[in-house]
Amino acid sequence: MQTTIIFVYLAIVLFLGLWAGRGVKSIKDYATAGKTFGALVIFATLSASFIGGGFSTGNAEKVFLVGIANIVALWGFSLKEVMVARFIAPRMERYPDAISVGDIMEPHYGKGARIFSGVFGVLLCAGILGAQVGAMGYVFHLFMGVERETGIMLGCGIVIFYATIGGMRSVVWTDIFQFIILAIGLPLTLYFGIQHAGGLDAVIQATPDAHRTLPTDPKALLSLAALFVAFFLGETLVPPYVQRLLIGKNTKEIVRGTMLSGLFSVPFFAITGLIGLVALALNPELNANLALPYVVQESLPPFFQGIVIAAIISIIMSSADSFLNGAAISFTNDIMRPLLKKELSSKKELRIAQGVTLLVGVLSIVFALTITSVLDILLYAYNFWAPTVLIPLAAAILGAYVSRKRLVIGATAGIVAALLWNLLDSPYGIDGLVIGALANAAFFFTTDRKAARSANALKA
Repeated sequence: MQTTIIFVYLAIVLFLGLWAGRGVKSIKDYATAGKTFGALVIFATLSASFIGGGFSTGNAEKVFLVGIANIVALWGFSLKEVMVARFIAPRMERYPDAISVGDIMEPHYGKGARIFSGVFGVLLCAGILGAQVGAMGYVFHLFMGVERETGIMLGCGIVIFYATIGGMRSVVWTDIFQFIILAIGLPLTLYFGIQHAGGLDAVIQATPDAHRTLPTDPKALLSLAALFVAFFLGETLVPPYVQRLLIGKNTKEIVRGTMLSGLFSVPFFAITGLIGLVALALNPELNANLALPYVVQESLPPFFQGIVIAAIISIIMSSADSFLNGAAISFTNDIMRPLLKKELSSKKELRIAQGVTLLVGVLSIVFALTITSVLDILLYAYNFWAPTVLIPLAAAILGAYVSRKRLVIGATAGIVAALLWNLLDSPYGIDGLVIGALANAAFFFTTDRKAARSANALKA
């Protein structure tokens, strides 16, 4: 029964994606789907796309290994959503014709910044896509009985097909359907898992105290704080996220949708993390990567298994298609367009974006087969963005004084700091992206201070 439900779900997603994408005729449609969506759609597509494999299967894995501290760390992402809704989203109306990060960067920093953000956007999207594809392999392996590599090829192939054809239109409409499935499926999993383990008291008794409490050791607390910051910074204003701030029909809808997504993520991360704790109570010898799928398999009746497996797959697919689309737009609009000496026709740009989607899909498969931990892939991929593009992009949107000099010096400091810190094996458990982002901010805002004071005086 569960196999039938899974295939029916996959068929619906594929049909919905192809149906929604049938009207795409230009790169703008491919990137922002006509900018016609309201708050509830933005809420659904943000939640489905960014609460992906790393924040579901990966969260259950890490809680299984280290405890509920990982849930608290992930709430850094939730805080970021709220902060973006409060400070960034209201200012996106300043970029009515933008379809990518490069369209925001170029007016402030020049053509070189557009290309720079495009390169790092493609790298980031390929890495995060790899995390989703890797999670997909584990899910298909456990529930369909196929090899992890085969599962990766199967799941990724479906995503590539409809995302390539329909772009953002396909992504948004499949996200809505996938969001409904995951919002039902994951709470069901936690409920049935607790019941199967003998109740909440039984779960508490069967898990170590250290897994159910926050660390008190100063070094461990420092590591937790650093991980919180890493998730706060990691996906902030990444290309597919910026695209979702550009698809709303007005600023009010964008703000509301973003805030709802941030609030929703708080209990959702608690649910997926606690599923990892239930898995630990049921089978301490389990492969941690399979914590969430294992609870589904062991705890739920066959019919509900099919629904929840579809929910797990939907979480992964909804993130994968978004980053496929984000990579294609970053390459086509932010790298290729400024490098060409002549303008391409809208049809040709669209075809190139679709071709890039295929290429990034292949790269993501290679990435996923190289690194085994889903959440580790996310943290590795984050190093391509926060230490380089995030600070100058946020500064420009927020109206701070910006210059090419600030961009170059800040990004150089961020890259060097992140690389050196990672080469030292991340002392004190602090990831290099945190150090890189702090270095970028420090050098960015201390460069050209005299010019910045003059500009601020003129504004006053």
